[in-house]
Amino acid sequence: MARDDVLRQLDVDAASGLSTPEARERLLRFGRNQLRRQKPKSALLILLHQFKGLIVWLLLAAAGLSLAFGDTIEAAAIAVILVLNGTIGFVTEFRAARSMEALFRIDKVRTRVRRDGKVQAIDAGDVVPGDIVILEAGDIVTADLRVMSGDGLQCDESVLSGESLPTEKSQAPVAPGTVLADRSSMLFKGTALTGGAGEAVVVATGADSELGRISELVQEASSDASPLEKRLEDLGNRLIWVTFAFAALVIGAGVVQGHPLTDMIQTGVALAVAAIPEGLPVVATLCLARGMLLMANRNALVRRLSSVETLGSTTMILTDKTGTLTENRMTVVRYMLEGRDVDLPQTEPAREGDPLGLALTIGALCNNSDPGDGARGGTGDPMELALMRAAKAEAPRIEATPRVKQYAFDTDSRMMATVHTDGPGFLYAVKGAPEAVMAASTTVLTGDGLRPLTAEDRVEWARRNDEAAATGLRCLGLAMKQSGSDDEAPYSGLTLVGLVCLADPLRTDVPAAISACRRAGIRVAMITGDHAETAARIARDAGICDDRPVVINGADLVEFDPGSAGAEDLERIRSADVYARIAPETKLALVRSFQDSGQIVAVTGDGVNDAPALKKADIGIAMGQRGTQVAHEAAHMVLRDDNFATIAEAVRQGRVIFSNIRRFVVYLMSCNLSEVMVVGLAVGFGLPAPLLPLQILYLNLVTDVFPAFALGMGRGSGDEMHRPPRDPKQPIIGRAEWIQITMLGSFLTATTLIAFAGGLWFLDLGAAEATTVAFVTISLGQLWNVFNAPEFGVRLFANDVYRSAYVWGALGLCLALIALAIWQPQISQVLGLSYPGRHGLMLAVGLSAMNLILGQLFLMAAPRLFQRGRPA
Repeated sequence: MARDDVLRQLDVDAASGLSTPEARERLLRFGRNQLRRQKPKSALLILLHQFKGLIVWLLLAAAGLSLAFGDTIEAAAIAVILVLNGTIGFVTEFRAARSMEALFRIDKVRTRVRRDGKVQAIDAGDVVPGDIVILEAGDIVTADLRVMSGDGLQCDESVLSGESLPTEKSQAPVAPGTVLADRSSMLFKGTALTGGAGEAVVVATGADSELGRISELVQEASSDASPLEKRLEDLGNRLIWVTFAFAALVIGAGVVQGHPLTDMIQTGVALAVAAIPEGLPVVATLCLARGMLLMANRNALVRRLSSVETLGSTTMILTDKTGTLTENRMTVVRYMLEGRDVDLPQTEPAREGDPLGLALTIGALCNNSDPGDGARGGTGDPMELALMRAAKAEAPRIEATPRVKQYAFDTDSRMMATVHTDGPGFLYAVKGAPEAVMAASTTVLTGDGLRPLTAEDRVEWARRNDEAAATGLRCLGLAMKQSGSDDEAPYSGLTLVGLVCLADPLRTDVPAAISACRRAGIRVAMITGDHAETAARIARDAGICDDRPVVINGADLVEFDPGSAGAEDLERIRSADVYARIAPETKLALVRSFQDSGQIVAVTGDGVNDAPALKKADIGIAMGQRGTQVAHEAAHMVLRDDNFATIAEAVRQGRVIFSNIRRFVVYLMSCNLSEVMVVGLAVGFGLPAPLLPLQILYLNLVTDVFPAFALGMGRGSGDEMHRPPRDPKQPIIGRAEWIQITMLGSFLTATTLIAFAGGLWFLDLGAAEATTVAFVTISLGQLWNVFNAPEFGVRLFANDVYRSAYVWGALGLCLALIALAIWQPQISQVLGLSYPGRHGLMLAVGLSAMNLILGQLFLMAAPRLFQRGRPA
């Protein structure tokens, strides 16, 4: 809409602003200028959420039954496990539930408005539609504003649009349907003015603003459970139903054989405790926590434990451009002069009289930035800082021509000019849009001096400009004129010196990192708020695509809905290499679309506009150096160095962690299976229970956990990024792993039952002593079983487990704990163990060692069976 139409519709006079009564009435009508908050989930609800799983219910039931039968120690031990897991989950979820607080901090500033004909500073929350806001550089925009007037207005909208450079603003209306990043007549809540001054009228506040709409998307975007959480829950649910069936079968068989019902119920509790690997959540948590520390040492801060493993299953990365693939620093890469191009950095300084020297000088003179010490720091427009850095060698000439006047950048002329004393006269330095500078020039600078700028010259210069722009370079025109007066019109009779081309250079290690991801079967695509040509060039240079990238503009995806789009459209959209000028809701829709197709999606971002997609993604990755607090809170991981190469290393570490998790799950499950089978088969054959419930719990908490954790400390084989991603639908335990678990568990069961029967009938031991023989056999057998956990077909002394200091340390600790359980009177009394004598211990040790021998023979005899179809 035209400026006057906007004021008329909002019923406000720009000269006097709203009256105080009118402002008060509008505040009641539209509400405070605050983002809408959902009622936060209470700490009690978050705590209760930790105890909703079937495994938790089964353990609670087991604890209740143990308490009912007077086994208070067993009930207390189970309660400790539940409290430990619940505490870890509560802390993690409580922090995530508070992730929206960063958005609301934007509201806590003050803004200057004109009311009752006077300028006054008011709380941002009291701003209403129709308020006339007074703007100057450095202000935070507190509502959505329509520009009424301005002088050199520039705004940093990167938090909303992803655009890396400040955007120029004017009061001229734009066409209907213009994407947010190109709405030059608008200023949006949460952005910042980087230059100029002006006035604007408030058109939307609070939840009706663009920032408010994004905050709604963030709160609505559900952060789904991670693949690891889903697979662990699925595994646990299967175990529960198998446990119920097996326990019911054993209880029924025992009652038929004449055992008291009470005793059989206690036996059922023992089976339930044996079947559930209580140590699994603890070991998984410790393993993931170690992964968090390793990633933190590599500049990746993981905010959610399960995200460590999710990285390893990632099949697609949707990356932003600025600062992640590029250095987020504009750099001069080329000067186009009459008859030649000069690429920077050049090896020799500009010679006296060379047009390059004057081009460098003009870029530095017509400039308002402060380069600071000349390093990466400095303040001002990124392009002007780049021009200052490029002209460092021309410092003497620059210092010899002090500025006397400035003509600020104007959106109508699209140029800026400064006037400097130059000897007896004055030098006018001009820079601006190439088309505008060429139109204002009548001569061109050559190596031999000035000559008229002909029509043919103009066509050639336009062609060179178009070619550079088509490759994603940003071009500025440079011009000058000498005069005896400092009062001439700045934009007439100019001499074209040349064009300067700037780019945000690609990080040097990005192509190798993207190549590693592609080699690992991970697809990489770019989503950016930048222009299509710039994004396409970076995508080609980074290796995301070949020389002909498939680019989709955000304007073509305004109505994109993955739920209603046709199969052909979905395929076309999902196959793109670059998505340019993308709005927040479109980015969120793209993430949903890829997830619907079965992909495990990682998303990178830094702005408020990225927060909904970061939260929805399987793994949201925020930039630590330039990312907003909103993005940090919505993400699962924060990169301290904003570097894509860090993501590739994190993916490798995630794959290592999943391999370790699978390894110790196999170990734990085979051990727990043996405990179930030992108790179940013994009772089924009319024997007394070889293991008591508290003994089983002791095994699960002590002799299982430490070796399992040691297995989780593996460093990987080094070829993780040469394998394809896992099938996202694949469970932690596949067919090969179930066979391995069954065989290893069977070996442990057989040796333990033989030891128990040998103690009863061969050594003529009492029930308590025979139980101790069975306890020692299965506990030692589980310890030796750790060496059956490496990759299939690997020899005993040629694997990472054998060489792991953690494994040997865990074995030493567990041996000490087993010894305490037998010889420390208080512990042995609680566990119901009695010393079985020297022969009983020899029988237990000898039979336990058979598990290592049988396991190694089995794994070496059937490597093809286990290797077939194994994923990374």
